[in-house]
Amino acid sequence: MIILKSEPEIEKMRKAGALTAQARDYVAGLVRPGITTRELDHAARRFIEERGGIPSFLGYQGYPASICASVNGVVVHGIPGKRVLREGDIISLDLGALLDGYHGDTAITVAVGKISERTRELLEVTQRSLFAGIEQARPGRHLGDISHAVQEVAESAGFSVVVDYVGHGIGREMHEDPQVPNHGPAGRGVLLRRGMVLAIEPMINQGGADVMVHDDGWTVETTDGLPSAHFEHTVAIGDPPEILTAP
Repeated sequence: MIILKSEPEIEKMRKAGALTAQARDYVAGLVRPGITTRELDHAARRFIEERGGIPSFLGYQGYPASICASVNGVVVHGIPGKRVLREGDIISLDLGALLDGYHGDTAITVAVGKISERTRELLEVTQRSLFAGIEQARPGRHLGDISHAVQEVAESAGFSVVVDYVGHGIGREMHEDPQVPNHGPAGRGVLLRRGMVLAIEPMINQGGADVMVHDDGWTVETTDGLPSAHFEHTVAIGDPPEILTAP
């Protein structure tokens, strides 16, 4: 069931989204060679809690951290730990914050120092695919219009769309209906309406689209080991669409 939000509810989501965005940008600014993913996780938790929020991911279905820290070929759900970031890595930071009963959710992929030109292009294209999807998040359009826009940008640049993991509705719950795929035909799926709030999140691979899940039950990695990028915003359907997790 898709839950439409009232204007007072969306105002609360603006505040949750703002905190989430601030935490994302703060943690992204800490990324450098020599820092561990656990240090980034602890920094995110402190930042959110000191501002009255609760990390949305911590304890969610047993998840043991406040952020997902996915390095290089890890697509999503990388568990922070002892891993030390090195020059040439990329890291996807996915995090959420619960504030006054509502969630924000966002992700960004950050270069650790100098990276290859092809990997830099992957980051740029993935971010561009996100904004192409957001552009379609308007009343009267269909969910498939978002999905198709993401896919078209990514594949036209020679990259692969991860199909096994998707975006989602968001509100009082971190994951609500509908699911938001990053591939598929335009003009299909749920009719978009004001009051809908979606977490749109392209996950794009430099190589093939196939992924595997590690034995920890969380970490998702490309089967060919090539890099993957992940960008996400929480978006309220509107004309124009409203990005609730804008910088």
